[in-house]
Amino acid sequence: MSTAATLVVGADGSTTKGAISKGIGSNADRTVFLARRREVDVIIIGGNTARNEPYHFTPVPLVVISRSDLSPISNNPKAHIWNTTPGLAIERARQEFGPRILIEGGVSLINELLAQRLIDEFFLTVTPEREGENIFDWRQILTHFAAFEESQVDQTLFFHAYN
Repeated sequence: MSTAATLVVGADGSTTKGAISKGIGSNADRTVFLARRREVDVIIIGGNTARNEPYHFTPVPLVVISRSDLSPISNNPKAHIWNTTPGLAIERARQEFGPRILIEGGVSLINELLAQRLIDEFFLTVTPEREGENIFDWRQILTHFAAFEESQVDQTLFFHAYN
């Protein structure tokens, strides 16, 4: 069983630019991101991510944790809207779809799951982008893990943190 989370940030810690993460991403990040999604059984996101990011297609089932029954991504046939807590969503997703879970939510969802010790590994990408929105200290998230590996492709840094 493995629950992983992934997040892309700019060098200044911004998580969005123009209100979406694509403005922060790089070509290297996009390649790695798309490959990682094909290796999991299910992707979990929060309602805000579903409303702001393009989730019209996913290679695996997509669970949106939301208090609203209205699907912001109704055109994705693999999408499921669950009104539940993130911890219970992970448990249910594991039972319904399989053990390999990828969290693609924002910082608040990831921080909640880290506080509950429900993330086994974390994939963080730091691109050279700056002057975006929703800035936070990405280095602090790495302190939740026993170790991490760092690599670089072009000007994009990749961190794989784990316990």
